[in-house]
Amino acid sequence: MSNLPSRVIPMSYMGVPFSQDPSGSRAAILGIPFDCGTHPTRIGARQGPDAIRVQSSLVRPYYPPDFDFNPLELLNLVDCGNVACVAGEVESALSMIETAVSEICQTGAVPVTMGGDGLVSLPQLRALSKVHNDLVFIHIDAHTDTYPSSGSRTNDLYNTATTFTRAAEEQLIDTTRSFHIGARGTVTVPGVFDHTRKQGYQLIDGDTLNARGIADVLAELHDQVAGRPVYLCFDMDFFDPSCAPGVCTPTFGGASAREGLTLISGLRELNIVAVDVNTVSPPHDVGGMTAFLAATVMLYGLALVADPTR
Repeated sequence: MSNLPSRVIPMSYMGVPFSQDPSGSRAAILGIPFDCGTHPTRIGARQGPDAIRVQSSLVRPYYPPDFDFNPLELLNLVDCGNVACVAGEVESALSMIETAVSEICQTGAVPVTMGGDGLVSLPQLRALSKVHNDLVFIHIDAHTDTYPSSGSRTNDLYNTATTFTRAAEEQLIDTTRSFHIGARGTVTVPGVFDHTRKQGYQLIDGDTLNARGIADVLAELHDQVAGRPVYLCFDMDFFDPSCAPGVCTPTFGGASAREGLTLISGLRELNIVAVDVNTVSPPHDVGGMTAFLAATVMLYGLALVADPTR
């Protein structure tokens, strides 16, 4: 017993070193333990980052034939821990998230984040837009998160439904080359898709994605955003609840695990400058399967950044 350590370091993403200084790394993991706390039935995405870290112990670094190299080693990946924010305190959390992501960007590392609900994307875009003047995004999600505001209070303006409405208003990205992929299912108000397109965004809804096929949609993405800095945002409810039940807003008719990973893998050769995987809600998960899949999605995102053939 005397040989046992008196302290242990908490689990990091895939066991990479913890570090507050990612300046020697090409990418850095950052957890964002935040949700607005206003969802009527599902609150829990604030617990997402730590759950993903735990399930990442099941993920191996090689994934042939999609990639037969180790992204962790190529990127000298480190885990920067979690943003020091308080779930439910929207304004202060937005500021803290933006600061934490900016600090990573200033070192030259690519932020690879795990949320957290869908609002965590807004402060990340604020940080990235200061580094990349011609930023675009690929948002893979069952929802566009581009709804009209329902009032003037903080929670009306800033919530998971208005993330990309605010991003368009703040001109954080080039909306004409930014894509929402996979929106489907039930929504709370009419006209959401029209409102999304009126903000200037490109929208390929779930039915269109299924009709056209993943390969055809990927060809369009490569044609439209090649050479541009791309913010990749992946909401786990893009997957069907049969393989990702632990999300904030589960929506049937989504992608299988294979289809979702195929879509991400097809983004190779794009200039991915940030990866944002969000909306894992551990209290609603089953056996950690959603967090496990999210950890795998993150590895695919890391492979895009590390791709030695780029």
